[in-house]
Amino acid sequence: MKPTMMTYINEEADYLMNMLNNYPTSIPDIKGKEWLILATGSSINAAYSAKYYIEHLTDVKIDIEEPFKFQYYEKLRSTTDIIIGISQSGESTSTIEAIKALNSQKLGIETFALTGNDTSEITQVVNHVVDIEVKEERVGYVTKGFSLTTLKLMLIGLKTAINQGLITDEEEKQELAEFRKAVSKIPAIIEKTNQFFEKWQDNFVKASRFTALGCGSVIGTALEMQTKFCETVRVPSQGMDIEVFMHGPYLEVNRNHQLFFIETNSPVNDRLTRLLDYESQYVDNLYTITLNSSSDERTLGLDLEFIDEYKAPLFTIVPFQVLAHHIAKKLGRNLPQRIYTDFGIAMQSKTKPGNYA
Repeated sequence: MKPTMMTYINEEADYLMNMLNNYPTSIPDIKGKEWLILATGSSINAAYSAKYYIEHLTDVKIDIEEPFKFQYYEKLRSTTDIIIGISQSGESTSTIEAIKALNSQKLGIETFALTGNDTSEITQVVNHVVDIEVKEERVGYVTKGFSLTTLKLMLIGLKTAINQGLITDEEEKQELAEFRKAVSKIPAIIEKTNQFFEKWQDNFVKASRFTALGCGSVIGTALEMQTKFCETVRVPSQGMDIEVFMHGPYLEVNRNHQLFFIETNSPVNDRLTRLLDYESQYVDNLYTITLNSSSDERTLGLDLEFIDEYKAPLFTIVPFQVLAHHIAKKLGRNLPQRIYTDFGIAMQSKTKPGNYA
């Protein structure tokens, strides 16, 4: 049988656990204190998902940029000392070209590529190749690769914190133990999401817009929800920080919109709760995804109370991955049937066509 999105979502726990078991030998030593990450699509969303975890643990400042815009319109900070390009396929043209342009300046800055293809084009333009430990996803809508990229970056941050002497060996062990405990719960999260979909599927298929709202560390989750829903559900979808939402986009909401609130163990959760309470006056279908347990029927509780807000993006994305597949299928989207297959080559966004099942 051909693989589906769910094939790869169901593999996530095993692959993530394998990455944790390979730590620290599979994690590179990245020095420097100002990192520039270049990425597009789900790769840039993964970078945002890991950014705050890395910065929380280390003495590193991370800038994240779209490579095309960076190459033609941005300036490289004089203090940047590490450049990281992320491309799961290794074939993202804009990321490759931006790194080439930086190389031509002979800046002497170390460059890294995080990729799932160690023979791809991006590996030819960097000093170091970092394997994100994912086999090829042959459905066109990456899920497992997104999660593995996020964890790889987080573990780079953890190892950097040890190398910088900012955490103890015991604190490192505690971080790894929490990751392992939470990863072991991913199959249960998938099943909870299946049940959540069954309960609310009739509402989901009537949505005229989906919006995911979070704050702080889960901005990567909200952005990846937007990417996945646009790719698969193909109903207008957006993901943003609540502060962005409260300065304009709140004016567009109506009864037919569906809002997801992403709740973490954050000191600013009260703002999220107040926003949900307000929007409940004007939107019929609001849902919450929380790290905690919940008996509320519109809340999907992940039972991860022990996970802090910085690790949260690795786990809060899983329900959106599952829902994207299920809602798309319910709407009759034939995801195995590829559309616009010539787009990547026509627009030169990829170096070659994808190897899809």
